[in-house]
Amino acid sequence: MIVTAENLHKKFGRTEALNGASLAVPEGSAFALIGANGAGKTTTIKLLLNAIAPSKGRATVLGVDSRKLSPHELAQIGYVSEGQQLPQGLSVGAYLDYLRPYYPAWDEALEAALLAQFGLPRARRIGALSHGMRMKLAFAAALPYRPKLFILDEPFGGIDPLVRDELMAGLLQQAGETTIFISSHDLGEIEGMVSHVGYLERGKLLFQESFDDLGARIRDVRVTLERAVTLPPNLPAAWLNVAAQGAVVSFVDTRYAPAELGPRVTAVLGAFRQIDVEPLGLRQMFTALARSAAQRGT
Repeated sequence: MIVTAENLHKKFGRTEALNGASLAVPEGSAFALIGANGAGKTTTIKLLLNAIAPSKGRATVLGVDSRKLSPHELAQIGYVSEGQQLPQGLSVGAYLDYLRPYYPAWDEALEAALLAQFGLPRARRIGALSHGMRMKLAFAAALPYRPKLFILDEPFGGIDPLVRDELMAGLLQQAGETTIFISSHDLGEIEGMVSHVGYLERGKLLFQESFDDLGARIRDVRVTLERAVTLPPNLPAAWLNVAAQGAVVSFVDTRYAPAELGPRVTAVLGAFRQIDVEPLGLRQMFTALARSAAQRGT
């Protein structure tokens, strides 16, 4: 695993931003850490990069304790965030000239290709760039040294879809040789690139698994019963956002198993006429999980 975390805790005064989070990011994966704003995603990233120290627990990055990252490891880590600060007074070219000597693996041909792809003029002062162009520059400054690990913290906030797609295209060109670790609360923007998912809720990592496994076990279910029914008080914990309208009951099944669904519906709701099952996209999964958490008040 290129990144691991074991029982991470972080307190800021009386506020517990992380509460026992553990995760494992496979090398070569595109791992999405998802969760609502305030769930602890940025805190997790800061702990991984040793920007802050954990209150308890440990993490490793590139096989090294995160609290002992050296310039050697940091030169293999790319980082881009929505609020990233860039030197406003430098030109695009001067900024890249400044960075280049710090990274022995810097690929000048890739740098030139990225500048051309993103339409970044070397002579333009960074302070004169739009937000979208500054984000393009952040990518163009992080990708040429071909990092082993590329960490992105809400990187697409506030930019239009066309710019986002351009950035995604530049990022995906390095898929396979670079492990991508991306945090986001907007799942539509990252769904096409994700191979693994971790769901963070109020400082707790509720699950992590491959996107294929996640998609296989979560389904939108619509049951047409023989008659209208009042929902029983003790519904299966795996059924989220259960709603009834007449003889139709709908829910999100987070433990979907084709052979078990029919008998379970019969046991809980009674005889049924038909069951319709549909897959969910990542955004829909996240919405269902978040709404269920809000209803529980957890």
